[in-house]
Amino acid sequence: MTTNPRRAIGFTTELVAGAVALRSWTVALQTTPTEFYPRFGPLPAVVGVVDQPDTWDVVGYTRTLRLSDGSTVVETITHSEPGAFFAYDLNEFTGVLGRLVSGGRAEWTFTPAGPGGSDASGGPGGSSPHSESATTNIRWQYRFFPLPGRAFVVRAIVGLFWAPYMGRVLGSIVETIEARGSRPHD
Repeated sequence: MTTNPRRAIGFTTELVAGAVALRSWTVALQTTPTEFYPRFGPLPAVVGVVDQPDTWDVVGYTRTLRLSDGSTVVETITHSEPGAFFAYDLNEFTGVLGRLVSGGRAEWTFTPAGPGGSDASGGPGGSSPHSESATTNIRWQYRFFPLPGRAFVVRAIVGLFWAPYMGRVLGSIVETIEARGSRPHD
């Protein structure tokens, strides 16, 4: 995969979740992608996951996403710091994206943004009897690495469709985090 940052085309979106950082990280990354990634304009929905590990949090783990247009993409975890940061590379795109990009990268950052206690390790943003009002800033950055001569098309897709799509997806994730935040065993 080409990972030259100068060639990367991407977008970053951020929202605040009304939950502690570890809860936000867990819900956002451990919930199957089929729950959060619907079809949007020409962008296909995630309709299935092949070879999904029991947990999606160990560096080196891979899984294949099946998309509603019949295409697939492989995700590989490259960094996993529970409650703080998560990154994965995307490669082996099939379908239209396979003809436009050599790969992609997603990075998630979870930063305690409001009052709260500490997590089980004593770090900021966890849960304690006083953390009901804790909030977490979630930053999601996504980059695509266009194949030679295709940057214009990739830039158009990101600007017209991917950027608003990310805002919708992150909004749905935050709603789920907040809804599950009150449940003790999710």
